[in-house]
Amino acid sequence: MTPLETEALLLSLRVAGWSVLLNLPLGLAAAWALARLRFPGKFLFDGIVHLPLIVPPVVIGYLLLVGLGRNGWIGSWLHDVFGLTLTFSWRGAAVASAVMSFPLMVRAIRLSIEAVDRRLEQAARTLGASPPWVFATVTLPLIVPGLITGTILAFARSLGEFGATITFVSNIPGETRTLPLALYTLVQAPDGEAAAARIVVISVALALGALILSEFLARKSRTGEESE
Repeated sequence: MTPLETEALLLSLRVAGWSVLLNLPLGLAAAWALARLRFPGKFLFDGIVHLPLIVPPVVIGYLLLVGLGRNGWIGSWLHDVFGLTLTFSWRGAAVASAVMSFPLMVRAIRLSIEAVDRRLEQAARTLGASPPWVFATVTLPLIVPGLITGTILAFARSLGEFGATITFVSNIPGETRTLPLALYTLVQAPDGEAAAARIVVISVALALGALILSEFLARKSRTGEESE
């Protein structure tokens, strides 16, 4: 691979990895709230969580730019308090990827939580276990397949994020030019067909590998639970 391709691949893996780390605790909390809690505005909250699946990614990128940009109401606070700037940086690319992949993670985890037999949780409570302990010892082990699936799907989605990323953090070589943005750059170059084809192969291989790994780990986790 050329230095450009290697650079884009490593940056994509870095962005996707941090995207998953950002998403996992928030996705688990959101999935739990949607699956187990009743509260005013739940329908609206559900809609907001799944909004990135419906609206164009460019819209999400623009909203991130308005809110998290240097002059945005959150972005200006982050810069003034922590000296952190998200725009035009790989950190912003990770945030954009996290937002776009968030619904996939929440959906997978939520389905797993809803599939848990609530009588098991109630039995643990009758034995004196506190709600956090019930979640840690009963619910969490049972939703491991959903956690694995959601994590890997979010990782794969982050690898392919384009619209929100280019809108929020632009296309900067070595900083925000992930695999999709590198492909976009190469297809506009007169002699970029060969390199573009290689990036397509890399992207497809990564996506397929992630899906196969997700299915393998989920099946292995289910098999382990059944053997116990």
